[in-house]
Amino acid sequence: MLILYIFLAYIIILDLFIVTNLIKGNPKRTLAKDQNKLRGTEISFEEKRETEDYRVLHVVEDGIERVTYTPKNRKYETPILMLHGMWHGAWCWENWQETLAKQGWETISFSQPGHAKSTLQRPIFLCTLDYYLSFIRDEIERLPKKPILMGHSMGGALTQWSLKYLGDNFPATVLVAPWVAKNPIKDGGRLFIKLDPMIFPLTMLQLNASSWVRSPELAAKLLITEGAIYSPEALHAKLGNESVLITFQHTPLAWRPPENVQTPMLILAGEKDAVVTVKGLQDSAEHYGAEFHLVPNSGHNLMMEATEAETIEKINHWLEEQAIS
Repeated sequence: MLILYIFLAYIIILDLFIVTNLIKGNPKRTLAKDQNKLRGTEISFEEKRETEDYRVLHVVEDGIERVTYTPKNRKYETPILMLHGMWHGAWCWENWQETLAKQGWETISFSQPGHAKSTLQRPIFLCTLDYYLSFIRDEIERLPKKPILMGHSMGGALTQWSLKYLGDNFPATVLVAPWVAKNPIKDGGRLFIKLDPMIFPLTMLQLNASSWVRSPELAAKLLITEGAIYSPEALHAKLGNESVLITFQHTPLAWRPPENVQTPMLILAGEKDAVVTVKGLQDSAEHYGAEFHLVPNSGHNLMMEATEAETIEKINHWLEEQAIS
């Protein structure tokens, strides 16, 4: 009986913690302040390389990792800002950055605090979508021209948040297997439970989402399919910890998707995605008035699948259709 009381008390405390942080996670209040505690520390890492087609600048500046691919034959003045998903970092976009650079696009990927080479600035379990959004705002303000936003998974959710809180006036947005517009827990919860019944109990105990990718086998089942350009072991080795609060924020508890979006949008879904459903993304495309594209025989990490070359070609073709200079 004592164990039951302790468990119930823990659940109540956990619920209070989640609700309190959802209330505190006010985007307008968060965006009113500079959230980067390492502002002014300047460059702590820098690496440059060059090919016959492009130049690459990889830096950690003010605690934030950033990878910029600049084509030598630049066709478009508008840059593409790439937003990674849970557990990932700037590294996940490498193949597509190389391809887009060859096609004349400048691309910038960066890692959120506590991801990849970016310095952790607050405990990961206290990180929220509005907190991450402030660093997207910072990256946008660095650029001479408003960028195209390309977001994967959580980064796709943050692209939707950008449209709502940073302005519905981007040249275009590309959502790569994003969280659905209204409620990703309702949409993908059954997929998660089917994949690993221990995900939610472990999440509640640990107060983070590390258990979701706690082994190479689980990470692969969740994120990629057989034949992906990353092996399960190589992918797992690159993944980091992640906040679980963010998953509650992008639900009706704290989120309403913007209506009548004017920014051109492309939504891509993987036919074999184990995180979000094809139906959920089709409904999201309908809500936003977006073009929808289904990538056959592909999982959640579309930029790592065997189909990644065809997928980025589809994206490039769609961007060309938007007549972006």
